[in-house]
Amino acid sequence: MTMFHRGNRDLQAEFGSTALADRLVERLRHSAFTDDDKTFIENAEFFFLATASPDGQPDCSFKGGPKGFVRVLQPDLLVWPDYDGNGMFKSLGNIASNPLIGMLFISFGEKPKRVRVNGRATVSTDDPLMAQAVGAQAIVRVTPVDIFPNCPRYIPDPVAAKASPYVPRAGEAPVEPAWKSFDMFSDVVPPRKA
Repeated sequence: MTMFHRGNRDLQAEFGSTALADRLVERLRHSAFTDDDKTFIENAEFFFLATASPDGQPDCSFKGGPKGFVRVLQPDLLVWPDYDGNGMFKSLGNIASNPLIGMLFISFGEKPKRVRVNGRATVSTDDPLMAQAVGAQAIVRVTPVDIFPNCPRYIPDPVAAKASPYVPRAGEAPVEPAWKSFDMFSDVVPPRKA
């Protein structure tokens, strides 16, 4: 499976970012969880889940629980308990019909961070992990396909009630993120379009 389809590539070509996109995949994308991924994910109290119906109708939901409710059990296995919700079973029903999912983990604050996990999921109501998951109605198991950090520059700091310094502001030059000047990326960063 490739990270990019024709729509991605057409826009990358239009904005001159094809080389940057390829470098980001080459340097940052992986398909097995690292120790850093595991630590970050297992400290999360929530994540956003993207699923789609068999005919491609998208759905996005918020999943939350105590720290550690999402666990990385192996480099190729992430699990989480699904708790009682509104009874529509949009996410779980979509997974049962279309196993492709996207997960977005975010931490806010002074050092914001984001990690995306795209993969294949299964849902089980009789998983052996149910015994350890207080209040769970199902266990979701995810085999990762693409794991990659996502630039955190637009994440606000809700505790300090501050917007990200990278949010565009009228009459001000945009603040460039430090990563664009790193040796591994600087030669492929396209000029900013006005």
